[in-house]
Amino acid sequence: IQRRTYPDYEHIAVIIAESITTRFLNVMALLAGSVPLIAIQLDALAVGDQLLLHFTHILDQKRLRRDDTDNEGGGGGQVDRAFWEKKAGVTLMGICDEVIKLINATATPRQEASFLRQYIGLQSQGLVDNFIFMSPKPSKNFVHINFRNASAVAWVDKVEQAGVPVRSRQEDRLRVTVTPEEFSTHRDLIAALIADTVVQQSKLD
Repeated sequence: IQRRTYPDYEHIAVIIAESITTRFLNVMALLAGSVPLIAIQLDALAVGDQLLLHFTHILDQKRLRRDDTDNEGGGGGQVDRAFWEKKAGVTLMGICDEVIKLINATATPRQEASFLRQYIGLQSQGLVDNFIFMSPKPSKNFVHINFRNASAVAWVDKVEQAGVPVRSRQEDRLRVTVTPEEFSTHRDLIAALIADTVVQQSKLD
């Protein structure tokens, strides 16, 4: 529900318990393949006349399997290119096509568009990994280009200095918003950001 309501945010389930046994840990490890999950064991320790709380990370798996999308549940279901061409128009779809072309200038293996009702993500060899995804907004004639990039803070400064609208809600996420004219003007900057994001993703893989 939260992914559907706030698709631009990262959502992680956190479980805190006094005791996390091996049996439950095995189940949580399986769930963590589909749902980002952190498990913390909480111990209460008596030290003299004081009570101390000690937290231990038992499981910290924030990244999904490659065959799961970071925005699963928030994408609104699979559609085809015709859906987006009708919704967004030729010009905004041209920006999305150019973004994928710039991704493939660096990416190995090659990435293809994954069309969902709320955004256009990425897939490769049948596996989804939306380290970059796009949200065309035809009513405002711009496209949100969303990046998962560990250097998001530094990139926000660079993009802001260029005068391009940018937003970052997390230290490893940023969203650049461009009209067709802005995309053309700042294409080199966006291409550099895309290349850096792809390189970082390849290191994680």
